[in-house]
Amino acid sequence: MNRLEQLITELYPDGVEYVPLKKIAEVGTGSSDRKNAADDGNYPFYVRSKNILRSNRYLFDEEAIIIPGEGGIGDIFHYVNGKYDLHQRAYRIRFIKNKEVNTKFAYYYLSASFKKFIMMKAVNATVASIRKPMIENFPFPLSPLPVQREIVRILDNFTELTAELTAELTARRKQYNYYRDLLLSFGDDVPMVKLSEIATDMYRGSGIKRNEITDDGTPCVRYGEIYTTYNIWFDTCVSHTHKGTKTFEHGDILFAITGETVEEIAKSCAYMGHKKCFAGGDIVVMKHKQNPKYIAYALSTTDAQIQKSKGKVKSKVVHSNIPALKKIEIPLPTLDEQDRIVSILDRFDELTTNISSGLPAEIEARQKQYEYYRDKLLTFPARPAGRR
Repeated sequence: MNRLEQLITELYPDGVEYVPLKKIAEVGTGSSDRKNAADDGNYPFYVRSKNILRSNRYLFDEEAIIIPGEGGIGDIFHYVNGKYDLHQRAYRIRFIKNKEVNTKFAYYYLSASFKKFIMMKAVNATVASIRKPMIENFPFPLSPLPVQREIVRILDNFTELTAELTAELTARRKQYNYYRDLLLSFGDDVPMVKLSEIATDMYRGSGIKRNEITDDGTPCVRYGEIYTTYNIWFDTCVSHTHKGTKTFEHGDILFAITGETVEEIAKSCAYMGHKKCFAGGDIVVMKHKQNPKYIAYALSTTDAQIQKSKGKVKSKVVHSNIPALKKIEIPLPTLDEQDRIVSILDRFDELTTNISSGLPAEIEARQKQYEYYRDKLLTFPARPAGRR
């Protein structure tokens, strides 16, 4: 019998008491808006997404759990211990000290159970926003503090290992980005040209709704898939539809002109397949007569991304447009030189991917292992009513 099993047997053989969160915690919101964000701010600024901004002021100095009131409902939780700023549509949960609740334990428990609770109470299939009573009425298990601490120790070990693997993967990607940028830096030997000079046509796709995606039909791409699914180039679409009107074909470059961050706006990729496909709304298609993979590599560099984000305003949704894309400059060597560079970058990309491929798989395996043990550790039998 391990330590946790011993503690459970000794401290709550008859189960644990569940109480509404409002009995053991204070629940409230912040008062800041995104205008308070500062790139060089001294304090973390928790908003309505996984991203943590910075602020030059702080509203709270405490140990607490942060939940966004909109976006990522039931999926995003932050544990904070110290000074921080808080968005007006994000909630803070601070536990009353004399109720003997380990805040990190509560963070893990909410991460595992809060979404299930919300969805059970939802009228529709999705929840657009969280209201204070939803949080206050969440049933929380009052397990003994020694049990809470032991569970936190176990789960912290899992998250620490995952964090180390993620840091290694990030380092590999930074290494790849460095050498890619170096290989695409030509100095004065190669002219810089605007996309408007090499594009034979640029046009927007047409809207394809989520409920218009089918298992068969014509291959298509929706703008979000450019961020989440496709890398520098792709040859097969993951989605199909019967509703598209604007098409793209072999060699075309696709830009996603709507995104969540300035830093990632207008991510682009080359289509190397041979089927004619539909382009969804908020996608710009660029036709040209260059090596498509070369254009895609050149548009993925740090310099190109800086140009894509130039003049964009930080907000909930960031947009770009065709005139802005046409102003982007990339180095344009001869077609023979483009082919040579692509062959180098393809090999380099494959090598880097092979080196890193084990890391995402390992991270995914560790994450699944963590979720399995988290759910197992955080399942508590309820004490029968009336029994102390």
